[in-house]
Amino acid sequence: MNSMFTYLLLGISMAAPIGPVKTVLLNKGIRSGFFHAWFFSLGAIGTDLLYMLAVYFGVAQFIGTPFVRTLLWSFGCFVLLYTGIENLLKIGKIDLNIKLKKYTRLRHSMGAGFMLALLNPLTILFWLGIYGSILANTKGGNEVILFSVAIMLGIMLIDLFMSIVSSGARKLMSGPLLNVISIISSISMIGFGLYFGYQAYIELFINH
Repeated sequence: MNSMFTYLLLGISMAAPIGPVKTVLLNKGIRSGFFHAWFFSLGAIGTDLLYMLAVYFGVAQFIGTPFVRTLLWSFGCFVLLYTGIENLLKIGKIDLNIKLKKYTRLRHSMGAGFMLALLNPLTILFWLGIYGSILANTKGGNEVILFSVAIMLGIMLIDLFMSIVSSGARKLMSGPLLNVISIISSISMIGFGLYFGYQAYIELFINH
């Protein structure tokens, strides 16, 4: 049980830092409410599972090649810049009184979470480093499954917490304050996008 708790804490610590995916998740909660933020996080968790399997079956060696890394940095740059600029253009349009169309657009939020996490090279590097070392230090079989479940549960708990907090902020804060927070998160997305673009430039023109 102590080992399970350790890996649960590992999953929490992995999910807690505010990176590009978490920035968009918080923005989703503020703009669209809990369900959109939560489904966005579920899409991102789908990518975590995909990369976890890739590391487990050894496919991650292909994903970590310079060519694929360059593509991911580039697409991640585009997605983050597009999302950040689009959100900036929508500032002032957060209507706190509208009824959210939860059931018609939840799949879009989930798809956005999946794609953004999929195109995030930091996710790949993270799973290569962390999960790869976990596999190296386990006996395989049931132990790998239990530890993997503990990690994913920790990630889901943090994502649930962030979805609740961001949607709660939507209900408790005034429209102007939400707009300020949305501006900050949008600028943060653009900053991450520029960083991804810089990394793509390094991979393409300097490391070759």
